[in-house]
Amino acid sequence: MGRSPPTAPAARRNSGAILGVLEREFARSKAVLEIGSGTGEHAVIMAASLTHLSWQATDLGERLPGIRLQIEAAGSRDMPAPIVLDVTRRPEPGRYDGVFTANTLHIVDEAGVEGLVAHAAAALVPGGRFCCYGPFRRDGDFSTPSNARFDASLRAGGVGMGIRDLETVDALCDRAGLGHLRTYAMPANNLLVVWEKMNAG
Repeated sequence: MGRSPPTAPAARRNSGAILGVLEREFARSKAVLEIGSGTGEHAVIMAASLTHLSWQATDLGERLPGIRLQIEAAGSRDMPAPIVLDVTRRPEPGRYDGVFTANTLHIVDEAGVEGLVAHAAAALVPGGRFCCYGPFRRDGDFSTPSNARFDASLRAGGVGMGIRDLETVDALCDRAGLGHLRTYAMPANNLLVVWEKMNAG
C-alpha cells in the first residue's frame, strides 16, 4: 500500500472560513504563493475552489514529499509541484499577485517573522495582496485565555516561538512596502489579515 498524505485536523476545520475570505481577496489574482504549506491541505482545497488562479505550495525540503502526496491524493493534476522556500534565507523577487500563509508566524522566531514578511513583499507585484491567517495579540493583549495558554505552551516548547503582536507585524509590513487593508475576525479566536503591496515611489 502507498503512503497516506499527512493531515492536520485544524487545516480541514478552518479551510471553509479561510476560503470565504480568499474568494474575495484573490478574486482578481492569477498566481498565489503559499508560504509554509505544511501538510498541503490548504493548498489542495484552495486550488480546487479558486480555479481561476495557480496555487504554488512551498515549505522546507523535508515537508515536500508529504505535500506531493496530498496533491496526488486530491487528484490536483494542474497544480504546480511544491517548491522549497526557507524564510531565513534571502528572498528572491517573484511575479505573484497573491501570497498566503496560515499558522506560521507563531512557530518561527522573530527573524523568521521578518524573513516571511520580506519574502511576501518580494514575491508580490504592486497591488498584490498578502493574506495571513492565525492567532495575534492586539496592543499586547490576548483575545482569550485560551490564546494566552497557547502562547505559553509555544514559548515553553521552542526558542523564539509565540503569538505575535499585530501592531509589530503591521510595522514590519509597512517597512516592506505592504499597506494594511483589512482584518477579518475568524473562528477559534484567529484573524485573517490582508496587506497590499504599494506602488513603488
